This record gives sequence, structure tokens and C-alpha cells, in this order.
Amino acid sequence: HLLIFLFLGGRQSLVVAVYGTLSDLLSVASSKLGIKATSVYNGKGGLIDDIALIRDDDVLFVCEGEPFIDPQTDSKPPEGLLGFHTDWLTLNVGGRYFTTTRSTLVNKEPDSMLAHMFKDKGVWGNKQDHRGAFLIDRSPEYFEPILNYLRHGQLIVNDGINLLGVLEEARFFGIDSLIEHLEVAIKNSQPPEDHSPISRKEFVRFLLATPTKSELRCQGLNFSGADLSRLDLRYINFKMANLSRCNLAHANLCCANLERADLSGSVLDCANLQGVKMLCSNAEGASLKLCNFEDPSGLKANLEGANLKGVDMEGSQMTGINLRVATLKNAKLKNCNLRGATLAGTDLENCDLSGCDLQEANLRGSNVKGAIFEEMLTPLHMSQSVR
Repeated sequence: HLLIFLFLGGRQSLVVAVYGTLSDLLSVASSKLGIKATSVYNGKGGLIDDIALIRDDDVLFVCEGEPFIDPQTDSKPPEGLLGFHTDWLTLNVGGRYFTTTRSTLVNKEPDSMLAHMFKDKGVWGNKQDHRGAFLIDRSPEYFEPILNYLRHGQLIVNDGINLLGVLEEARFFGIDSLIEHLEVAIKNSQPPEDHSPISRKEFVRFLLATPTKSELRCQGLNFSGADLSRLDLRYINFKMANLSRCNLAHANLCCANLERADLSGSVLDCANLQGVKMLCSNAEGASLKLCNFEDPSGLKANLEGANLKGVDMEGSQMTGINLRVATLKNAKLKNCNLRGATLAGTDLENCDLSGCDLQEANLRGSNVKGAIFEEMLTPLHMSQSVR
């Protein structure tokens, strides 16, 4: 490695190429600077204890015993810190022993809990084990990366160590600079979200593994383009799901919740839609020919506010259906049974309603501009206040 050395005790500096061990590095620095180098620090004050941590063109600081002080400042080390680098101590963390120096625990994060614990020599009192090691009741596997970070200023975590555990320990000990590194590392380690559509095979396996009495919640899932035809999908919650371009022909969607679901371009021909909830759903361009919305028990399908532009619902049974303020512009409702349907405020512009049964339907405030009513089974009365 090509390194730049600066002597903390003076203004000497040199550029050298060093190979071998940390001892070799100290020997070269001692020889070239004419000092007895005992410690090496990086630019951030981290104690270097492994030559593998050094990179080309690093600026390193060597000293004969004094603690690291940023040479760009004129500050002096706090009284009582002199000699900390040689003040070796042993920690018993959760039954595992760690040997380090007091300066390692204090210098890099002077406001941390560890720094306050070991800044003064008498603070820890008699909280030591029979070997004289200071007792800390924390996880040793999560403490090790923290100690190494305090030594050399780099986050290195062995495989199999949960970063969330290390983050929790860093927060406990108040190592603020490490917390930021860990949060970034955790974010980068998360697998990318899988937004790929669910296939028929995957969904059928899901259906078979779910008890019949359990509520099946598929809210917000992506089924785009899936073949779900002829499946029993009763009572399933598809709220806000993506069902665009799906094949749902002959599927049983009785009492399913399709509120705000995307059904645009889907095929639901001959589907059972008794009691279905499709409030504010988007079914633009979908095919719903010969569907059954009529529930003999009186439970009415609710499509209030749905976008049904250009849908083909020819021949569907929709007695009592709620289509209030729905948009059916350019839709095909030829030969539909809309007896007793609620169409108040519905946009029926250019809609084909020929052959429909609209007896007792509520068309108050609906827009029928350009709509086709030829061969209607029930005459449209003026009392229905259409416009």
C-alpha cells in the first residue's frame, strides 16, 4: 500500500510503501520519522489494529503514546485522557470476553454511553467478574461489530449476524455515527418488492390451503392478466386489487368485495355476481355479458360510482342493482333486466339500452343523451326525470 504518514507529535510527514503486518508498518514509521511509533489512527481517529483495513493513499496518523487529536484543530486532549491507549481493559459482554483499550471506547464517540461508562476509572465500581472483567449484560454477537467500528471506524458484520440486532445495540450504547451506517445498510439489504402478477397456479394453491370458513383477503394484490375463470371466489376480499385483463368468465364472485378494484379490460362473461360489491371500481372496457347480479334472497349488487365506460353487459340479469352515479358511457346493456335498478345520476350517454326491462327503475338525474331505447320491454315515463 502507498501510505501518507503524519506524526501527531509534530509536523513531520512522509509517503511510504508498506507491506506485511501492522508491526512492520509501525517499524517503518518509527524508522522514517525518528520516533517510537506505538499506535496508528485513521483520519477519523479510529485505531487501526489490522493492516487489512488500510487502503491505498490513506492518510494515517502515528503517535508515541498520546491519544488521537485532530491535527487540524488546536484543541488539547481532555485532562485525564492521556495514556488511555495503553489502559487495557477486558469486558464481559453476555459471557464473552473482549479486550480493548479505554481510548477505543471513549475517543471516537465521546458522548456515547460507553464513553461515559469508561471515561473515569472508578465509575464502574465493583461491577466486575472474578477475572476483573467489566460486566455488560448485552448480546456479544451484536456488540462485536460495534467494538470493531470504534476501533477502526468501519462497519464490518459477519455473515449470519442480524443487522437489526446490531442497530438496536448501537442505539442502546448511543453510537450515533454507527446508527446512520446501519440504517443505510439495512435499507440496502432489503430484497426488492415483488410486484409480478399472481398466476392461476399460485392462486389455486392458495385457495386450497385456506380453510373454507376463513376470510380470504386479497386486498391490493396483483392478478393482472391471470386466468381465474370458473373458480369459486365467493366472499373473497379483492378490494383495490389489480384484476385488469383477467379472465373471470364463469367465475363465482358471489358477495365478493371488488371495491376500487381494477377490472379494466377483463372478461367476466357468465360470471355469478350476486351481491357483489364494486363501489368505485374501474371496469372500463370489460366484458360482462350474460352475468347474473340478481340474488333471490334480495341482496343487491352494488356498483355505485363504478367506471363502466364501454362495458358489454348484454343479456345480464341486474334486477335491483345499484348503479347510482356510475359511468356507463358507450356501454352495451342490450336485453338486460334492470327492473327496479337504481340509475339515479348515472351517465348513460350513447348507451345501448334496447330491449331492456326498466320497470320501476330509478333514472332520476341520469344522463341519457344519445342513448338507445328501441324495443324496450317497459316504456320510459317522463316521471322518471331523465335528461
